[in-house]
Amino acid sequence: MTIGFRLLKTDRTTGARLGVLETPRGDVPTPVFMPVATQATVKAMEPEGVAGSGARILLANAYHLHLHPGEDLVAAHGGLHSFMNWPHPIITDSGGYQVFSLPEREISEEGVRFRQQKNGEPFTLTPEGSMAIQEKLGADIVMAFDECVPYPTPYPYAKEAMERTVRWAKRCLAAHGREDQAVFPIVQGSTYADLRRGCAEELAALDTPGIAIGGLSVGEGLEVMTEVLGHTLPHLPPEKPRYLMGVGLPEDILACVEAGVDMSDCVIPTKYARSGVFFTQVGRLRITRRNYRKDRFPPDTNCRCPTCAHYSRAYLHHLFQSGEILGQMLATTHNLHFYQQLMANIREAIQQDRFAAFKKDFLSAYFREEKKTGHVR
Repeated sequence: MTIGFRLLKTDRTTGARLGVLETPRGDVPTPVFMPVATQATVKAMEPEGVAGSGARILLANAYHLHLHPGEDLVAAHGGLHSFMNWPHPIITDSGGYQVFSLPEREISEEGVRFRQQKNGEPFTLTPEGSMAIQEKLGADIVMAFDECVPYPTPYPYAKEAMERTVRWAKRCLAAHGREDQAVFPIVQGSTYADLRRGCAEELAALDTPGIAIGGLSVGEGLEVMTEVLGHTLPHLPPEKPRYLMGVGLPEDILACVEAGVDMSDCVIPTKYARSGVFFTQVGRLRITRRNYRKDRFPPDTNCRCPTCAHYSRAYLHHLFQSGEILGQMLATTHNLHFYQQLMANIREAIQQDRFAAFKKDFLSAYFREEKKTGHVR
């Protein structure tokens, strides 16, 4: 067994789907939000704490782990799961997004040539090379190497990049040899309906265990993202998991779940935590604001996470003002719990055929304070 998927039900009035991602390292209920462990670690968290939040699957990055410590070293330590002490499922990104965000790169049919960030040495990353790195890292799901274009992108180049992405996906599948890993190709096509449809149909024909959607959350905004999903999702096989890459604000997660997405990931909850921003059911809270200096309440009065159970806003304000690492750790703990609880509530709402009402009520409470004051609390 590599990866399986059971679609349990679809919400009666939306496209929201309830399912189970089946893996050799345990089942993962969907829709699921995956914390990001770029360097084989979720920043400011121990693996036990990440699991304690309810997370059961993580995303690591093949390109960054290739740079350091190197896939050979990880393989010598028994693969990523053993190396980072995470017994649950792991996905590795191919490195495509990171490579295409570099300032100087040369794209050809072979792959992408660039200078490595660590030592400045020239390096060419190919579909076959990406697969070789990810096979050694040993994740449960590995991503095909794709070309992610910026927003906006002219139609001719978006078409060229999309067609190259399809050819690279086929090369990735041909090169991949580990039977205990599943390869997910990535739908590209910028914001163009015909390109997204064509890419989705070609990749669906490859009959992989799942399919990802890339090239979104790159500055196009929620409305455009939702529109692109509408052009894409109907052309993906309903019995396979759909993974939207790099989407992480609560409002974006709700929109993609409503459209029919099963999996998403983002650095937002951990990145925001390290700057002192707490996600709560009544909006974001910036703990560094002076009005929290003497506040005895927990960050979120409706939260049962370890941070909210034991620490006040005043103490957390002090930690951030003092530059203490513990502040980042406690904020990250809370945000991970918030996101996992959000996903649990979403799954319950889908089960009860009330996702639309849940989304409306959540967003009404979440944005009420920001609409009043015009800023984060």
